[in-house]
Parts: sequence; C-alpha cells; structure tokens
Amino acid sequence: MLKAITVHLPEAYLKAIDELVQKKLYPNRAEVIRMAVRDLIKEEIKEEITLRT
Repeated sequence: MLKAITVHLPEAYLKAIDELVQKKLYPNRAEVIRMAVRDLIKEEIKEEITLRT
C-alpha cells in the first residue's frame, strides 16, 4: 500500500525531476522520487552489511 507524504525540495531538484519526466524516463514526479528513495535504501543496506563483515 502506498502512503502519501509531503516533501519540500529545492527548485533545482524539481527542475531536474521534471526534465526526467519530460524525457519520458519516468511517468511522473512521484515515480522519480520513489526510485530515488528505493535506490538510497538499497545502498544504505548494502553499506551496512559491508561494514558488519
């Protein structure tokens, strides 16, 4: 289930996100942000595992 949240971003980030959407790399802003958060979480988990070993 998806939950809605409010996020405040600098104008430069929004412009970059809008360019990705305009280039049809993502269907909308929300999908860009979802993918960015997913990738960040994956990297953080990978780094945490690496530090433990």
